Amino acid sequence: MGEYALEAQGLTKTFGGFNAVTDVNLKVRRGSIHALIGPNGAGKTTCFNLLTKTLTPTSGKVFLDGRDITRLRSAQVARQGLVRSFQISATFPHLTCLENVRVALQSNHGTAYKFWRSLKAVSALNERAHELLGQVGLGHQAHTPATELSYGKKRALEIATTLALDPKVMLLDEPTAGMGHEDIEPITDLIRKVSDGRTILIVEHNLSVVSSLCERITVLQHGEVLCEGAYAEVSNDPEVITAYMGGIDE
Repeated sequence: MGEYALEAQGLTKTFGGFNAVTDVNLKVRRGSIHALIGPNGAGKTTCFNLLTKTLTPTSGKVFLDGRDITRLRSAQVARQGLVRSFQISATFPHLTCLENVRVALQSNHGTAYKFWRSLKAVSALNERAHELLGQVGLGHQAHTPATELSYGKKRALEIATTLALDPKVMLLDEPTAGMGHEDIEPITDLIRKVSDGRTILIVEHNLSVVSSLCERITVLQHGEVLCEGAYAEVSNDPEVITAYMGGIDE
């Protein structure tokens, strides 16, 4: 395999006469955690949608493990190992943690819509579901309904359901958004833990999280790449400081 797990070349998306993303080039090194940051309206979400094929690019190409996936549909891309967390992995509030993860496992095993299968057949997935819950710190809450979890633990459950899809590359869209300080550190530690053997691209506004997790950072502004580099380099770039109107929220 090549050095990069995920690449975008000249990625552009136009809505009418508006360029939401323009000529974005991105290389995410295999086994790394790479951040995509920028002020509101910079095009981060559109870029994520293009990478996961929720949107079709107006021009440009996307490569996963060196294979051109530009023309594939989002479901095909997910089956090849590129999974966007917190979108695909939305949880069912009235199912237990175990049941939520088991549904995701059924999807990965191609049995998600075979509702006539016996409970005994589905229960064969319980061992793996318990293992995944243990990985995200929810092993003791397997039978707790998702609706009873704290916000931070719901995010942990979403990561577990994403892991059930066996991703090679995970795209995490603002994983700590809306969290209190007490939840941010556990989720940051969890992302670091599950990154072992995987590649992660993350959109995150909390730059304390970015600085502690990410090896490389790409900054977007007005849908274009403003700069790229390590955190120390990017955070001291005059253009980045100006883009954030005088500073970056920590």
